[in-house]
Amino acid sequence: MSSLRQRQVPAGSTGGEPSPTSKQSAQKTKSRNEKNGLSVLDVIRVVVTLIVASCGLSYYMTSTESVLWGYRPWFTRWPVLVRYIQGPLSLTPDQLALYNGSDSSLPIYLAINGYVFDVSANRLVYGPGGHYNFFTGKDASRAFVTGCFQEDQTHDLRGVEEMFMPLDDEAELKTLSSGEKKIRREQDRRLARASVQRQVQHWENFFRNHKKYFEVGKVVGLEVPEEMRELCESAKQQRPKRSSLKKGD
Repeated sequence: MSSLRQRQVPAGSTGGEPSPTSKQSAQKTKSRNEKNGLSVLDVIRVVVTLIVASCGLSYYMTSTESVLWGYRPWFTRWPVLVRYIQGPLSLTPDQLALYNGSDSSLPIYLAINGYVFDVSANRLVYGPGGHYNFFTGKDASRAFVTGCFQEDQTHDLRGVEEMFMPLDDEAELKTLSSGEKKIRREQDRRLARASVQRQVQHWENFFRNHKKYFEVGKVVGLEVPEEMRELCESAKQQRPKRSSLKKGD
């Protein structure tokens, strides 16, 4: 009976299984890699820590008003979100008048340039007894421009441009022909109307961009009175003199 030849196994080999020496080497290599680099979990921990620290510092620096350094997305403000879901309002002057703060169950609205804004967040100012309560429940664009708060609580801006038209010196006028006077008058009125629109736009942007107020819709059915309103005394006194404008140039 022939003897079976035994296959010689190379020294250091264990028949395909890694030797204890190889296992130890692999573990050391893995350990060194873990020590020398950061795992994904470590990166996540660092990022989360930085975010939490930034939010906490913002909360402290802004006197507990914001954790995002003053930035507050519109969808985090519940009244704004509700209005967005419900859609913009279209209010007639009579309907808008109901939102003047007299009914505590309703928000406080005011309008300028035909746009309605919710100012309920500042009831001390716009609510009953507030300094600017007379602006609420109506479109008082004219008063925003002239500064005549009691007299000009209307949207009618006709004639307001007069307050921006310079007063001429009588002696200088005598040196101009009738045609030159007409051209100057037309130019002054065109520039004055642009000044009125800039003033109205300024106040519209004030409420539109305010962190506490927000737009809710528009006023519909505004009618222009038959009789044009006279410029209030306070606005008349604000008219500049042409001589002073020339000095400024």
